[in-house]
Amino acid sequence: MDKRLIIIDGNSIINRAFYALPQTMDNKEGLHTNAIYGFTTMLFKMIELYKPTHISVAFDRKAPTFRHKAYDEYKAGRKKMPSELFEQLQPLKELLDAFDIKRFEIDGYEADDIIGTISKSAEEQGYKVFIVTGDKDAIQLASENTTTLITKKGVGEVEEYDYNGVIERYGITPSQFIDLKGLMGDKSDNIPGVSGLGEKTGLKLLKEYNDIDGVIANVDNIKGAMHKKISENIDIIIKSKMLATIVRDVPIEFDVDSMEFGHFNREDVIEQFRFLKFTSLTKRLSEIASSNSDENEVEKQTFEIIYDADIEEIEKKSSEAGKVYIKSVSDGGNILEKNIICVYLSTDGEKIYRIEDENVSKLKNILENENILKYGYNLKEDFTAFMPYEIDMDGIHFDIAVAEYLIDSTSSTSYECSDIAMKYLMRDIKSKEELLGKGAKAKKYKDIEKDALSSYIGDIINTVKDVVPEMKKQIKETEIENLFENVEMPLVKVLGNMEYKGIKADREMLSELGDEFRKIIETLESEIYSLAGEEFNINSPKQLGVILFEKLELPVIKKTKTGYSTNAEVLEKLRDKHPIIDKITEYRQIVKLNSTYVEGLSALINPIDGRIHSTFNQTITTTGRISSTEPNLQNIPVRMEIGRRLRAVFISDENMRLVDADYSQVELRVLAHMSGDEHMIEAFAHGEDIHRKTASQVFGVDIEDVTPELRSAAKAVNFGIIYGKTDFGLSEDLKIPVTQAKQYIESYFAKYDKIKDFMDNVIDTAEKDGYSKTMFNRRRYIPEIKSGNFMERNRGKRAAMNAPIQGSAADIIKIAMVNVFNRLKKENLKSELILQVHDELIVESYENELEQVKSIVKEEMENAVDMKVHLDVDLNVGMSWYETK
Repeated sequence: MDKRLIIIDGNSIINRAFYALPQTMDNKEGLHTNAIYGFTTMLFKMIELYKPTHISVAFDRKAPTFRHKAYDEYKAGRKKMPSELFEQLQPLKELLDAFDIKRFEIDGYEADDIIGTISKSAEEQGYKVFIVTGDKDAIQLASENTTTLITKKGVGEVEEYDYNGVIERYGITPSQFIDLKGLMGDKSDNIPGVSGLGEKTGLKLLKEYNDIDGVIANVDNIKGAMHKKISENIDIIIKSKMLATIVRDVPIEFDVDSMEFGHFNREDVIEQFRFLKFTSLTKRLSEIASSNSDENEVEKQTFEIIYDADIEEIEKKSSEAGKVYIKSVSDGGNILEKNIICVYLSTDGEKIYRIEDENVSKLKNILENENILKYGYNLKEDFTAFMPYEIDMDGIHFDIAVAEYLIDSTSSTSYECSDIAMKYLMRDIKSKEELLGKGAKAKKYKDIEKDALSSYIGDIINTVKDVVPEMKKQIKETEIENLFENVEMPLVKVLGNMEYKGIKADREMLSELGDEFRKIIETLESEIYSLAGEEFNINSPKQLGVILFEKLELPVIKKTKTGYSTNAEVLEKLRDKHPIIDKITEYRQIVKLNSTYVEGLSALINPIDGRIHSTFNQTITTTGRISSTEPNLQNIPVRMEIGRRLRAVFISDENMRLVDADYSQVELRVLAHMSGDEHMIEAFAHGEDIHRKTASQVFGVDIEDVTPELRSAAKAVNFGIIYGKTDFGLSEDLKIPVTQAKQYIESYFAKYDKIKDFMDNVIDTAEKDGYSKTMFNRRRYIPEIKSGNFMERNRGKRAAMNAPIQGSAADIIKIAMVNVFNRLKKENLKSELILQVHDELIVESYENELEQVKSIVKEEMENAVDMKVHLDVDLNVGMSWYETK
């Protein structure tokens, strides 16, 4: 095999990576990692593309070089390296050491000079050399055997310059490139050159006179202003060329053969990646390791798949072990139908039993036995898959996706099992996408060959078995055992049950709303056309922009690449400029309601039971809140009456009622509790209207004199504080000057001083630790709070202030859900919890159980946690969701 050496300009690449990637990347311990990540991904890409046998990296040193001594202004004016980048240099070098990649640096010389020296020696020894840098100075090193790779678009792509490539691009040789720099200078390095002499003129001179010596010798033949410029700057040109010339005989010891790449200790690299939280890069280690390096083989698991399983034997083994690892396989379909292809079970990860679809019902004794603890990955999927088989899986004990979400809610892995395996075990297993493909051409599980599917699921089961100990350790260290064991894991069954049960939908009501929406849309279209003076496509931002800003001559607020912006923010600023704006805003709202909800919900009504079965997501939001999809029942609009009427579509079944219980101002109560502010605690204790109380305190008026306008302003301030709003944000909400909004906030904190102290402490702690915590120790990691970017940092501060409040409220509603669900079961009631929307629970109750259900829901919600303020619940009953409001 040909000897191929890659030499990387360390400072150049890490610098470019730092500015190319978000500075919010960190390792959860305060170390910024974006530059190291970018450098490493570039390294992997270069290895993949150029297949080097040898690699080395050169770095600059802080000490002045011979160029600084020759010219005081050399690189003068360069910005000091940001601390967020400087802190990444040493960890990068340690990572290179783990890869056994030789690195070089020496006082008095730059990385360019080291690269020039090593590349020259390597060429002489018959190596094919590739120089990776963002500095075009290195183009002068290109030759028949050396290719200079100049990074572009951050560090994602490179331009290749070999000897012929330089001639093709510039029309000069690589060595003449030094002369070009001497003539032009280089602003980035503060090399002076000739002022006003650009690349075009420089290339023309060199093509005519060969080099700087030739230009100087023929200066009298150069006409016009350029003659004077060159003749007056000969000394500067000569010095500039010297400064631009890369030295190729640096007094540094090296042995090119010792730079051989690929025989690194994989565990050393894994340790560094684990520290840096580079899970996704860890998976690529096997791709870049040398083929003859046995120690770099990715760990593969061996297990036996047993196809003709004796279910009685499995039941016996499961009972003895007191646990079972489980994964069902199905291709989806109607949630109410039997869709399972097969089920895999194991008690030890060594013998994995495959149960075919026709035998799933025989697993009932194992699955419903609460003393056989269930370990798995996405156990809610398994729970709902078993429901049509009349199996109510119990003993749901440990779900690694839920555990990973709780350990790190900002994880970039999306809780994919393959990523979890790599993060904790450094084990490379197939992802679902790798098995099935993606997009329209994706296969179904039923299309996968039996042994291949068994191997895939076997890897999942082994991953579950092997990651649990480390996950338990992290859960304990972060003091979230109670949250995981008593809230999140029991919630798996609660959410699965809610999904399977669904909520009944009134098709007739939906159809009536659709007719009504269409009539409103037609009326609004006519009114908009009349105000515009012509018909046009209202849904086309381009056409709408022409109408608003050219025909009607409204002030342009914002322009985009394709024309005028007509987004909601722009329309809001134009509201008082023309009556057409309100009509367009209303039109958009009704069109969205019609398409998203009327048409969207119609398609989602289950043909078997006439109910809508939303999916409740436990591992999506960074705050801990539950979200729902297909449909998003948590986003049913309530600000417009016509939007609220959509709730009339959701109804109770015959002989049943919907019991709707909503926490009253739970986030403000959490704020009062966590801050310990006596004024707010007292207001809640006396059952006062907290917004009227706040208005009285902030605006200095008697509580009887608080007007609706003042109460509304106080409400905006109360919630603005929770969401970390600035004076500017509050001014936008209330349509008041920023100075007035600032005064409101200052008055608020003057009266509620404990809240100010609490918020300041939350920010200080987040800046120090990198995360905020809820009352129950749920962490939200906030890397952006340490960003050097002002806007990013402020965004982080707002997130830090909001996370403990919103996160604690999310934890409280989850506790209430688990308690309500368990209590209904305990008292042998047939009524069931069917919906959760932020601070609201809905139970579908049988009429003969109604009073008991109302009592249970109110009791369990109000007593979910013990706080300094009481949790109040507003409870209503109706035949539809609309009626309960």
